[in-house]
Amino acid sequence: MKTALKTIALAVTIGLAGVSGAMAEQVKVGFAAEPYPPFTSPDASGNWEGWEVDFMKALCAQAKLDCVITPVAWDGIIPALTSNKIDMIIGSMSITAERLQTIDFSDKYYNTPTGVIGPKGVAFEPTPEGMSGKTVGVQVATIHQVYANKYFGENGATIKEYQTQDEANNDLAAGRIDAVQADSIALGAFLKSDQGQDCCELKGMVKDDPEILGAGVGVGLRKGETELKDKINAAIKAIRANGTYDAFSKKYFDFDIYGG
Repeated sequence: MKTALKTIALAVTIGLAGVSGAMAEQVKVGFAAEPYPPFTSPDASGNWEGWEVDFMKALCAQAKLDCVITPVAWDGIIPALTSNKIDMIIGSMSITAERLQTIDFSDKYYNTPTGVIGPKGVAFEPTPEGMSGKTVGVQVATIHQVYANKYFGENGATIKEYQTQDEANNDLAAGRIDAVQADSIALGAFLKSDQGQDCCELKGMVKDDPEILGAGVGVGLRKGETELKDKINAAIKAIRANGTYDAFSKKYFDFDIYGG
């Protein structure tokens, strides 16, 4: 009887070990708590959706990670990562030399240009000369804030900072500012909305500065977490190769968002 019980106990132990080994590693994925369509937005029930949500699901499935969306205010998202409140950032965060001093990044998973929008019928170009004397809205703690301060603020423009992209867009629509700088895809989503169609248009793309605008968007990671980084990079490569990336991207874009 004792032998039988030992055999059963051993079988249960092995079975539990097998289940435990099969369980995916849980990671908390930091998303900006503010809507950022078409990349991330909460629906009426509070569930997150958008291109970056689909990317996260595909990435985590490929990497066999149990990913839990953890909304964090954008200007606190890097401190949340470094203090272990989240395990990685999937939030349209560009890979820049400045950020690399604090955190690490995966390989890029998309790369799109930076644009400027303004009121319909008001002609100006997104250059230091064209923006002189204008009030330009940017989201705080972004590459666009840094770029606008350097190229526009130092050449006669007033740079107004907002906690969210929506707030900047709303002020532009209300006529309280003259222009908004942001990622061209996010601006395109606003211009397709009822509010954006009525008020505003794309004025053009800014001149690239890779040092400020970065080398594409990557998954933000803590320094030294090589195993997780390797898993993420392998998963990005795999979903690009097996067609998964293109399949969910076509729901949102009619071009290759991965970029050059």
